[in-house]
Amino acid sequence: QVQLVEFGGGLVQAGGSLRLSCAASGGTSRSYTMGWFRQAPGKERDFVAAITLTGGRIMYSDPVKGRFSISRDSSKNTVYLQMNSLKPEDTAVYYCAAKGGDSLYLSFRPQYDAWGQGTQVTVSS
Repeated sequence: QVQLVEFGGGLVQAGGSLRLSCAASGGTSRSYTMGWFRQAPGKERDFVAAITLTGGRIMYSDPVKGRFSISRDSSKNTVYLQMNSLKPEDTAVYYCAAKGGDSLYLSFRPQYDAWGQGTQVTVSS
């Protein structure tokens, strides 16, 4: 079972940028579809972005499309989420997730069976 650890959260002003990293250990990120989800207080954990095994297919949720970018560096077993033009409504705990093998439904949360501990992102207005 792969273990995931997120880095890079913090406090940023609206319009700013952050880059989140997710380091995989106990396995290799090459074998997994990787996703990012976020959860604001009192809300469900929502899909943000995901990338398939080879990076050949990427999906974003509508609220972040055009502002966020997901990528992976298989040599470092790391997945990134570059977040630009941040808005206060992006404030949430961001979680990295992994699913063994490829996936047809990247936003389907129940298929992800490994999760990181989460990293807080706070965007001030």
